[in-house]
Amino acid sequence: MPSSSSSDSSALTILSKCSVFPHQKSTMEDLKLSISDLNMLSCHYIQKGCLFTTPSLPSHTLIPHLITSLSRALSLFPPLAGRFITDSHGYIYITCNDAGVDFIHATATDLNIADLLSPPDVPHAFTELFPFHRKINYTAHFSPIMAVQVTELADGVFIGCAVNHAVTDGTSLWNFFNTFADVSRGATCASRVPDFRRESILISKVVLLLPESDDITVTFNPDEALRERIFSFGRVAIQKLKARVNQTWRENVGAVELMGKLNNDPQLKTVTRKETETVETTEISSFQSLCALMWQCVTRARNLLGTKTTTFRMAVNIRNRLEPKLGDYYFGNAIQSIPTCAAAGDVVSRNLWWCAEELNKNVRAYDSAMVRRAIEDWERDPKCFPLGNHDGATLQMGSSPRFPMYDNDFGWGRPLAVRSGGANKFDGKMSAFPAREGGGAVDLEVVLAPETMARLESDPEFMLYASGQS
Repeated sequence: MPSSSSSDSSALTILSKCSVFPHQKSTMEDLKLSISDLNMLSCHYIQKGCLFTTPSLPSHTLIPHLITSLSRALSLFPPLAGRFITDSHGYIYITCNDAGVDFIHATATDLNIADLLSPPDVPHAFTELFPFHRKINYTAHFSPIMAVQVTELADGVFIGCAVNHAVTDGTSLWNFFNTFADVSRGATCASRVPDFRRESILISKVVLLLPESDDITVTFNPDEALRERIFSFGRVAIQKLKARVNQTWRENVGAVELMGKLNNDPQLKTVTRKETETVETTEISSFQSLCALMWQCVTRARNLLGTKTTTFRMAVNIRNRLEPKLGDYYFGNAIQSIPTCAAAGDVVSRNLWWCAEELNKNVRAYDSAMVRRAIEDWERDPKCFPLGNHDGATLQMGSSPRFPMYDNDFGWGRPLAVRSGGANKFDGKMSAFPAREGGGAVDLEVVLAPETMARLESDPEFMLYASGQS
């Protein structure tokens, strides 16, 4: 967990707790967990939430209203109100049995919005605003798949959601959160109907053998001393970073192509700039440019040996990479991890475009054949994904600046901020959020060892683009 001072602690009081059930009984058949779902069984529940100004509704009206809205939203997402079952063959299913979700109403009236957003480090108090702290996904065999906590602050309210990561990925979670908000506001949500079909290659006949439930734990140290910050990369900063990377990238692509033509044709003395640009047209994206910056700057801050292999892992949505494609609203996990490896000395000493190109070519190559190859590899050696930074040289990027995190108006306005809880945090874990102002700006949640974070904050190149806490 991120380190914190005693001043971070809020006097949180739980006023009530209840189970919320779908307002319509489910008729859905059991859903078999996919390979991508099974991968997450030993991880923590996802914890994401939104910070709002104080609603116009008084508390005695607000809480029943949100409970009713949650009940209606659950009828559109029956698996979230279910439980896990393991059959006699060892296959794990979600049984949509309307067993319900937890709903907690709490207050922390000594805590205000400025307390949460002003400090440079993310306050430890955020961990108290989420239910199911450090809950392991496998435990949904005997406890809820989801819980919602509504905490009234001195001048605002925080709605925190914890959902089993073996049931949803970020895409599915935010589809539900958006639907919950739409129902609360009285808006229609017919355009985002979840797709519960289980017909893809992700549904495997291979059984994942697990240890006894008491022995299923996360694969990293959750008690490691860490610091956590939100760095904001504004629209202009992102544009400048992308332009810098692509300008150098185009120059190097041109140079490489020119050398290739000269080598292949000794009689060729000159090649026009126009000719050298016709072969390669793919542009490195803003997000890949930002990932390259993080890979280079954090590797530099870690003071690794030049020969040490460093890895940048990107969690990618495979819904549109797999053929035949999954629907945009396919419900479940449809993510795989793309690793890019290089010597720390190369990452630190080479131009930023080189880091970006290494990431770019791996992402571009990750097509349906690569997805299928990863599935085949898992079936040969089925196991949960070993989340963490086990070699001290890994960075892992999660979430996405494309997620509709600020499309959550429960009836009193858009969120002021989006934050996560203490789940699945380790040295080198990063999560990308869209910035509230939109326009391509990105908020990056960065978790690092304290000494690494201090050196990153002193890196002039990094701080040229990062404006600090939003």
